[in-house]
Amino acid sequence: MTTNKKIERDVDCWLTDMDGVLVHENKAIPGAAELINQWREKQKPFLVLTNNSIYTPRDLSARLARSGIDVPEEQLWTSALATAAFLKDQSPGGSAFVIGEAGITTAMHEAGFVMTDTDPDYVVLGETRTYSFEAITRAIRLINDGARFIVTNPDVTSPSREGPLPATGAVAALITSATKREPYVVGKPNPMMFRSALNKLGAHSMRTGMIGDRMDTDVVAGIEAGLHTVLVLTGIADRSEVERYPFRPKEILDSVADLLEAGDTSTRTAVQDDAKKSGAKK
Repeated sequence: MTTNKKIERDVDCWLTDMDGVLVHENKAIPGAAELINQWREKQKPFLVLTNNSIYTPRDLSARLARSGIDVPEEQLWTSALATAAFLKDQSPGGSAFVIGEAGITTAMHEAGFVMTDTDPDYVVLGETRTYSFEAITRAIRLINDGARFIVTNPDVTSPSREGPLPATGAVAALITSATKREPYVVGKPNPMMFRSALNKLGAHSMRTGMIGDRMDTDVVAGIEAGLHTVLVLTGIADRSEVERYPFRPKEILDSVADLLEAGDTSTRTAVQDDAKKSGAKK
């Protein structure tokens, strides 16, 4: 099932998911910081991806830094940035009614969009912890009046210390039920998310790898985008879950520590031992 032969990993650029791959509950997964440093030393272009549209790249860079992982903000790619890039291509200088937080509002402003609740070209739904009934009602009415419906990501819940919270996908379903209009969803598993990341890097899909922890988003979108897919077992998926899908990643690894260069045997062994001790490996 796992293919670890180097000849099959002809990768010049990397995309990697964040939660479950590099960090877990704001703690670095063993090997993550070392892998980022390895890519930087080898001058391999990379981007860290997330479906979360709440935070700006600067916020996420600071969060990773607190975990001990150094990723500059320009090497972070969010569903909010992908959404803004898509809409800029579709309707340069357009207008939008946006529900969300700084991640999506900042991205839309930087893409040249005017924010308005009067006859906008688009209704853009992002993630927020404080969904407003008033804003949702306004979105429904604007969509009924002809605004096109865009959603940053399809996740129906997001985690919290108290338990799952309704997220973008759940609120999108509410709006769809009220308007009978299905949204266009930009984030994973839409391969559009990866295509826009490749455009940012100036990379070719045939020479790019994608590391993720979910079969239903990271792996399937990576396959559809033509990437070399790597599933790590430090997040959502385990080996038994893989068997339930009709598709397979190119590689299944215990953690990102397994991607460290074999030449640095001592570092690789140390982080793999740390992963075992911390319980990150499944």
